Amino acid sequence: MKKFPKKKTVFVAMSGGVDSSVAALLLKNDGYDAVGVFMRCYNLDGCSEQDAEDARRVAEHIGIPFYVWDFEEEYKKRVVEYMVDGYRRGITPNPDVMCNKEIKFGLFFEKARAAGADYVSTGHYVERRTQKVERRKEERSGTQKVGKGAKKKDSALHSTFYVLQAARDKNKDQSYFLWTLTQEQLKHCLFPIGKYKKPEVRAMARKAGLSTAEKKDSQGICFLGKVSLADFLKNYIPEKKGVLMTTTGETIGEHAGAAFYTIGQRHLGTRYNVKSLKSKGSGEQKPFYVAEKNVKKNTVVVAEGSDHPALYKKEIKLTDVHFIDPLFTHSIELTNEGVPVLARVRYRQPLVRARIMYSASRGKDNKDKKRKIMLVFDTPQKFVAAGQSAVFYSKNGHMLGGGIIV
Repeated sequence: MKKFPKKKTVFVAMSGGVDSSVAALLLKNDGYDAVGVFMRCYNLDGCSEQDAEDARRVAEHIGIPFYVWDFEEEYKKRVVEYMVDGYRRGITPNPDVMCNKEIKFGLFFEKARAAGADYVSTGHYVERRTQKVERRKEERSGTQKVGKGAKKKDSALHSTFYVLQAARDKNKDQSYFLWTLTQEQLKHCLFPIGKYKKPEVRAMARKAGLSTAEKKDSQGICFLGKVSLADFLKNYIPEKKGVLMTTTGETIGEHAGAAFYTIGQRHLGTRYNVKSLKSKGSGEQKPFYVAEKNVKKNTVVVAEGSDHPALYKKEIKLTDVHFIDPLFTHSIELTNEGVPVLARVRYRQPLVRARIMYSASRGKDNKDKKRKIMLVFDTPQKFVAAGQSAVFYSKNGHMLGGGIIV
């Protein structure tokens, strides 16, 4: 009797939205044993119950098992507390990056694999690709004598690793949030909608009769819902009046606490008694943007106009750097001049040219632990906020890795 290969099992993180719904549909149609899972996480506006029901209906419609896993407490600790602590320390953390690292490709990934999943899948707009590298290596040592007529033999060394490719839909590409993924995780990840554009995803959902076909995309920080970030933070960080000043040192008003501001923020709020400063000659005042903040001194510095030099940075230091591409890591080690990359320092920012390098040369022991990774831009970049992610790509769209801006 002929034996057929066993179907691969994939656990799909179903959020109740159209993207993860279509991801589950495509995997089922491709012959996988798909299992839908809704992750119940911390949520302020109570929409998670409706989202879970939407996901359950889709799973039932396409005929796959469905489960709800409760990660609420873990989400509070690993994502919410991380975000609040970041603002308290004066940086601008990215909770979406941490959610992917700790929850979707942390807890969910681990639990799914323990339950027998060959793969896990999400509705992220990104592509996973396999890259093979072939190198030649002499079997004979370079110092070994070769006899007359003997031939040197080369052996092919093959190595396979995974890369993340920016999605076909550049307006929806979510690779920026996935720079923490490891090779071991990527080995077991599938991203089926990365090769489609959003209108195509919705069209597939309509054709399949999925109830989420017209559901609106979530906006902003997912767990906040309609609650503003500032109002949420005030539950954890007390308001504290401080000085609002210009880059020239002129005090123009007060603020409610430096922790509530982020670099590049424009809307300062009239309640803080901001003085009107009209540009000379024009009679008009340009908008103010936050250029600096100091939570210890509780001061906020604003620059007038979006083209003010104080809003730009030529180079930045990074911490917690992770490289997805192992060959890229090696290339940085080999040069002091830096390796050219394309980079972005916030989601949906157009990619810009930069060089990534170590901040200092090695010590004599070749183990200079004080070295930091630097990202040096070809042209200065605006609104660079400490705590956000800087992510780098190759010229062909492969995401090479990322790090946290210091």
